Amino acid sequence: MTSPISFDQFLQVDMRVGIIIEVQPFEKARKPAYKLRIDFGTELGVKKSSAQITHHYTPQNLIGRLVVAVVNFPPRQIADFMSEVLVLGLPDEHGHIVLLQPDETVPLGGRVH
Repeated sequence: MTSPISFDQFLQVDMRVGIIIEVQPFEKARKPAYKLRIDFGTELGVKKSSAQITHHYTPQNLIGRLVVAVVNFPPRQIADFMSEVLVLGLPDEHGHIVLLQPDETVPLGGRVH
């Protein structure tokens, strides 16, 4: 059971839309993952993230994909990589992550409301 939060607490979580511009295998990660570079537009620029999304996605089908990420968590060290944002997804019936993404084109850096 999750604890309820206030609307003001929800607004503190800064979720933005970005586009994946670079993908590399993350061989030092404990679980299969990619290193991503995501462009969030002029306000935030390009940020890095590590994502365990190798089951459903290849580097080729990730380039150019819009994603939603939390951009105001503190950076997190994962092996030798500093992850700056948390890309959002949901587990499928087998626990493999499926990315959240808008179904229409929206401006980069757009904030989730």
